[in-house]
Amino acid sequence: MNESIALDRTDLRLLALLQTQGRSSNADLATQINLSPSSCLRRTQRLEAAGIIAGYGARLQAKALGLGLQAFVRVQLERHGQADIEHFAEGVRDWDEVVACWALTGDMDYLLHVLVRDLEHFSRFLLDRLLNATGVADVNSSFVLRTVKADQGVPLSAS
Repeated sequence: MNESIALDRTDLRLLALLQTQGRSSNADLATQINLSPSSCLRRTQRLEAAGIIAGYGARLQAKALGLGLQAFVRVQLERHGQADIEHFAEGVRDWDEVVACWALTGDMDYLLHVLVRDLEHFSRFLLDRLLNATGVADVNSSFVLRTVKADQGVPLSAS
């Protein structure tokens, strides 16, 4: 975030709309929050400049693209030196199958969200990439049976 700004109710309504209707025109957004188009555009630009709006993009349906298997993979590294951590992070950033990665507290060091075509694809990813990465001591995988709630954006009611 470039600057700290106070958000009023209109900003929060605009952000909520942008999270769910990112393709709406500025005029449509302005109408929905009772602003003039120029005022709505200024607010949007201010939120972008402040780093609150990080970007825009389409949400894709993985299954429709042939990626029918999701897994969450917990990874423990053998060593935790800066070079070891950076080497692992570089590998993760290069693997297309990993759509998100988080560093964790607790007994495992990382949590990977993996999207693959099927179990065979996952097996190749696990054996050829993840376990082949130097420094991986332990891996624990869980497969998604059903999505109960998907990413709906940032909760704005808590702001």
